Amino acid sequence: MPSAGDVISTIAGVGMAVGPPLVYVDQAVSIIRKKDSSGFSHDVCGVLLIANIIRIFFWLGNRFETPLLVQSILLIVSQLLLLSICLHYRPSPTSPTADYAPLSPMLDAPDSSSSPDYPSHHRPSSPSGHARIGNLPRSRKSRFTEMFTSRPFGFWQWAALGQYLEFLAGLIVVLGVSQVVFGRWKWYIDALGFIALFIESTLPIPQFIANYKRKTCYGFRSSTLAGWVFGDSFKTVYFFIRNAPLQFKVTAILTVCWDCAVLAQRVIYKAEPPISARGEDEEEARGLRLGGAAPG
Repeated sequence: MPSAGDVISTIAGVGMAVGPPLVYVDQAVSIIRKKDSSGFSHDVCGVLLIANIIRIFFWLGNRFETPLLVQSILLIVSQLLLLSICLHYRPSPTSPTADYAPLSPMLDAPDSSSSPDYPSHHRPSSPSGHARIGNLPRSRKSRFTEMFTSRPFGFWQWAALGQYLEFLAGLIVVLGVSQVVFGRWKWYIDALGFIALFIESTLPIPQFIANYKRKTCYGFRSSTLAGWVFGDSFKTVYFFIRNAPLQFKVTAILTVCWDCAVLAQRVIYKAEPPISARGEDEEEARGLRLGGAAPG
């Protein structure tokens, strides 16, 4: 008959394996319900995908606990699904909330507002005839923001899911070849573990930056944040109790620190809709009221 300690250890292992992927279920449901992924940084998906792919190769050289391996596999599957949802419901380039999804392909995206099928209330209008973002024409604003937001080869700002899958497939090939060549050396395996877990420890940073730029946590689910804080805290304690490799312990502490920073933003900024989004909603509501009051 298993002891109480064995039962607790088994439950903790199951929670460690399935808990982190389940954190993002509510976020995905919220995006689908609103049909809008603005407010949630797609970098979160990128961080988790890259980190967990590298972590699996780390497992090949340092067989850490099976629940952590299962967790990596489930996180890869869940983040691929979440990424596809985010891309499907990304805001249009001319939407007032376009700036609130920092990884949508806004700067280089074609101007779909010229299409006859594009909704008229999304078409840009300004006295000068230029599309506008905020208080600047799109052309001027794009040049200004591109200096700070553009990435080499548009990394993780692609328009199609296939481009993300191609990058991840290339990463797997490179890691596989490196594993064959360097996998016999302990220094390579240790470095791989630190790289994987350090990348994972930066998970809250993209969301922190997105919240700071928008001065609001609108679109980022409180359930996801709660999952980060409580899940990473549990994970940190679990690593120390189970005497996990040093890489896990150090990066877990860093992750908890960033979780607390995002939690502080949630307290300070709240989750009110952005001003531009509220303005559009109010304008549409006025239009509906006027339309309903018009004589038939």
